[in-house]
Amino acid sequence: MRALQRLIQGKVLLLTICAAGIGGTFQFGYNLSIINAPTLHIQDFTNETWWARTGQPLPDHLVLLVWSLIVSLYPLGGLFGALLAGPLAIKLGRKKSLLVNNVFVVAAAILFGFSRRAGSFEMIMLGRLLVGVSAGVSMNVQPMYLGESAPKELRGAVAMTSAIFTALGVVMGQVVGLRELLGGPQAWPLLLASCLVPGLLQLASLPLLPESPRYLLIDCGDTEACLAALQRLRGPADVAGELAELEQERAACRDRRARRPWELFRERALRRQVASLVVLGSAMELCGNDTVYAYASGVFREAGIPEEKVQYAIIGTGSCELLTAFVSCVVIERLGRRVLLMGGYCLMTCWGSVFTVALYLQSSIPWMPYLAMSCIFAFILSFGIGPGGLVPLHLCAFPRCVCLWGHLHWLLPP
Repeated sequence: MRALQRLIQGKVLLLTICAAGIGGTFQFGYNLSIINAPTLHIQDFTNETWWARTGQPLPDHLVLLVWSLIVSLYPLGGLFGALLAGPLAIKLGRKKSLLVNNVFVVAAAILFGFSRRAGSFEMIMLGRLLVGVSAGVSMNVQPMYLGESAPKELRGAVAMTSAIFTALGVVMGQVVGLRELLGGPQAWPLLLASCLVPGLLQLASLPLLPESPRYLLIDCGDTEACLAALQRLRGPADVAGELAELEQERAACRDRRARRPWELFRERALRRQVASLVVLGSAMELCGNDTVYAYASGVFREAGIPEEKVQYAIIGTGSCELLTAFVSCVVIERLGRRVLLMGGYCLMTCWGSVFTVALYLQSSIPWMPYLAMSCIFAFILSFGIGPGGLVPLHLCAFPRCVCLWGHLHWLLPP
């Protein structure tokens, strides 16, 4: 009986990672990719809706404008969600923030599901904004929750799960978007609303798992709840030492005010660390990997892949990122973080340059579309083996501070 109890306790951390990831970075990758399959269907729906309202077709450039807004409102919502993540994590806690965050997902799913029946493409736009807010919150709170829940020796591996769940979400979104499933002209509202499923899975599983021990002790001052959470997460391991470290951190945090970003650069001890955080995070978001997915369909068509087979080629792009996320976990200890990080960015620069030239010359040189198609796979592979999984892991190497919405939470060095 005791052995069974220890086995169950040892799995709590794994279940915590899965429950947080399925409604966190998985949702981000899933909603990022499912919008590609119904592109033409949503554009036709926009034109039909405008015709029904005004009796005139919507000009092509305005249809494209509406579609561009539908796509771009997702990252805009992510910005709002990132700004909202800090206050939520502080006031509600890490776990409750992830649970409350699913309100945005449920509201967006309802808007998506009834948009065609209501004859409103504005509902799709609002839904994309809401799922973007959800992604912004979860992508900030999930690493914080898992990093505070994992033991020191596993924090690097736990940080890598964010990239794995993102890539898994991208692949699942591409698979569900197949014409044989929910990618058909009649099923696209259900495809967009399917983001509700991961949200419901998180709502069903995460309440059964413990809150972040650090939040319970330092933010709430509840020593007994912190000890209980540590015992559930660590299983039979002795948690006295870890609890003592958290107590020391609590004493160090006492009477300290949360710092604003501009205040961090005034302290020499933190200036380089904060600059590294900003550079790494900005480079990952601006490297253009997500944009390459948007080009993929057109490039594959130009390369001569039949229209009905393009959707399967697109699944290959997401599978590349998922594969390299696992490969990074294996080779990181041999090659090191810096080598993989710099090597990944250098390769992305190389393949991005070749891709640009290939796109420019594809109308004049017959084999250029094939080169452009190869560059897409090479670019995604370079991203996955380098910054895709290593940036979250590299940020965990800064033990003194964790930045979230402009606040600095002080941590003791390990």
